[in-house]
Amino acid sequence: MSPQIWNANFIALSPMFGPFLQFKEYIENMQKWPTYGDFNHLNVLKGYEMRTQSGKSICFVPPHASKAGAEERYETKIYLTGEIPTRFSNWHDFFNALVWRVFPTTKSVLNYLHFHAQQMESAHNSKQRGPLRDAATIFDESGVVVVSSSVKLINMLKEFCWEELFWHERSAVLSEMRFYIFGHGLYEKALNPYIGMTGKGMCFHVPGGFFEQAVPEQLAAVDVMLRLHLLESFSSNADLTPVPLLGYPDWDKNNNDKAYYRNKNYFRSRPA
Repeated sequence: MSPQIWNANFIALSPMFGPFLQFKEYIENMQKWPTYGDFNHLNVLKGYEMRTQSGKSICFVPPHASKAGAEERYETKIYLTGEIPTRFSNWHDFFNALVWRVFPTTKSVLNYLHFHAQQMESAHNSKQRGPLRDAATIFDESGVVVVSSSVKLINMLKEFCWEELFWHERSAVLSEMRFYIFGHGLYEKALNPYIGMTGKGMCFHVPGGFFEQAVPEQLAAVDVMLRLHLLESFSSNADLTPVPLLGYPDWDKNNNDKAYYRNKNYFRSRPA
């Protein structure tokens, strides 16, 4: 699929788009690329406004024409005004807007971390990005949240025991573990998934009844967990673990064979 061709039925392409099912009817009624008005309508779909950590109401606006200092200006603009520069007819920015709707407090905290780190770097006349900003950027683009009611399954994932996890514990994974994509860059890749598609994961252990909730309630709980983790424990890329997304059962039509998980170029061994 061309990245510039609108497809109102993109959610049906892959289970990876599951977090957006709550907006399925709204999106499928869009016959062409959503406008800024459509983006901003997402802000009130659940009856409350998305806000930055500075208290500004979120709204989506056209990007600034100049590319000089774009990244620093982007995060600062969001934090100080609530305005998110968004390209029209662009999958990457479209998914960013949807992730703001699904994980509003986490997105606002990531923006705060960027802004705060930029202020500290400026105060020390540093021209180098720190490890926190690097990690925040990576998670924003490629983050995936791994939630499981089984410590055993989480440990298998962290230890890179891919065949054991995804094949031998396949039924347990389906009933006791979920992957929720956070990174809007990953959602863009999910339009045309490929072997090698890997997320940067944060793992959370949850009570056994967690998955009895409706998916929107699960996502709201994940948003709270992410927010707290980012504020209290997140500091660098070392806090993220690789997650080969197409290993999750049925996320690739070919992964119903044990041999699939023996591709060492994708399901790599844990680094020494």
